[in-house]
Amino acid sequence: MSGKRAPSIVILTGAGISKESGLDTFRDADGIWARVRIEDVATPEAFARDPGRVHAFYNARREKLTGGAIVPNAAHTALARLEAEWPGEVFLVTQNIDDLHERAGSTNLLHMHGELLKVRCTACGEMMEWRASLAVEDTCSACGRGGGLRPHVVWFGEMPFEMEHIFETLSDCAMFVSIGTSGNVYPAAGFVSHARQSGTVHTAELNLEPSEGASIFAETVYGPATEVVPDFVDRVLREGISALG
Repeated sequence: MSGKRAPSIVILTGAGISKESGLDTFRDADGIWARVRIEDVATPEAFARDPGRVHAFYNARREKLTGGAIVPNAAHTALARLEAEWPGEVFLVTQNIDDLHERAGSTNLLHMHGELLKVRCTACGEMMEWRASLAVEDTCSACGRGGGLRPHVVWFGEMPFEMEHIFETLSDCAMFVSIGTSGNVYPAAGFVSHARQSGTVHTAELNLEPSEGASIFAETVYGPATEVVPDFVDRVLREGISALG
């Protein structure tokens, strides 16, 4: 590539990219929501009704994530490499609440659905790192209140984080890539349509199988994330975005 600064890339990742690291997806036939009722563990009403049950659900997921067996896979490391080597900006938006992108080396990253290894206080709004189990009686280090700490995750009925910033980056990018997402959860499912409004953006879906919005993408590549993502990144770094169209 020439020394001219390259155009920006926006990437959306979903549960499919972390599945090969051993983390469960949500909407597959054997996914989390096939075994646990959303209404019991992933809504503000569930937390108000039975915070202990909600904590138990997220404690189990937190313990699995930090237990040592779950590590970034080749897809995570490929995206970190793209950020490090692409001459322009690579902005990674993830629906995942795990920390595998960070551990792989990605830094320009936004967790639109929150982070499992953080909690926040419902009384004062303080957010803090949290890797241990969370109990109802735990107190906030900022305000001292007990019983008000909750997982720093977006529940059903809540708005994902920093949507205005995400849409701004989608409006200016030259390529939008969706990886490992079902394409049926909004607002993320609408990102590709928003990106396409500029008329010059290249859009690509990398997935195990076609998503519900697959027909909207200019390019589709299907297979395991650990195979298709590194290959795609190699091609982008070698040929540039213009060659993909």
